Amino acid sequence: MENSFLKNKVIIFVAIILVIAATLIVALSLNNGEVIAKVGDSEILKEDLYKTLVDRYGEQTLENMITDKIIDLEAAKLKVTVSDNEIKAELDKVIQQSGGEEMFNLQLAYSGITMEEMKQDLERYLKIVKLIEPRIKITDEEIISYFEENKADLDQEEQVEASHILVEDEETAKEIKKLLDEGGDFAALAKEHSIDGSASSGGELGYFGRNRMVEEFETAAFALQPGQISEPVKSQFGYHIIKVTDRKGAQEATLESSRELIEETLKEQRLNQEYSSWLSEMKEQYKIEKNL
Repeated sequence: MENSFLKNKVIIFVAIILVIAATLIVALSLNNGEVIAKVGDSEILKEDLYKTLVDRYGEQTLENMITDKIIDLEAAKLKVTVSDNEIKAELDKVIQQSGGEEMFNLQLAYSGITMEEMKQDLERYLKIVKLIEPRIKITDEEIISYFEENKADLDQEEQVEASHILVEDEETAKEIKKLLDEGGDFAALAKEHSIDGSASSGGELGYFGRNRMVEEFETAAFALQPGQISEPVKSQFGYHIIKVTDRKGAQEATLESSRELIEETLKEQRLNQEYSSWLSEMKEQYKIEKNL
């Protein structure tokens, strides 16, 4: 299932806030009358920069900071905590939903968010979930209705579980394949040689279905049986050596096999609906003064 709007909202805003906050910090570190740029004989002063930033971004940034403070205060009041294991489990979900670790790392780099900031975002998201979940009740009628309306999407497609080693050139790929043929450890060689973000986990990509990877990679992966290792496969990213560790055949969904997933999906949808109501109620309860 796709990430919820709520989770995306939490994650996307952090990049914006960090950029603005960093710029404001630089602006505040300068003296008010300090000249920070010149255009011909015309000067741009520090207070000009600060005023522009506040006028354009200040209200939204302050509103997000207030929301974050409300979440932290409510979590502390209700003794809501999030463990490292919970953050890791949620991070694993995000990586899988992003299309694997390689795609996740590309998206992370593009957004400008560090892994540590991502984990902090997920911790806040999980706090929100724990604060709002008690308000949500999913009935059997809702589960059955969702199953009947979405049965085709719930059917399990054919999937493979694979790892890979990605290198830049064919010669290196052939050398690594030779080491593997001689009994080399795939995970160890991935950690040592792979230029992909999955290197840290021994090249593991998890399960994926068709149309999730580039065509050359997909064709090679689905042609392998568990335990088999491919010859070097060229794609737009370089040369891959692929190892398939498991396969899942296509399977028709049943209500019982889908119940947990449906309940989680409906709960996520309801979380998005409840979030705005919950936040409005909290803002009424707390005394909020804005002096921007």
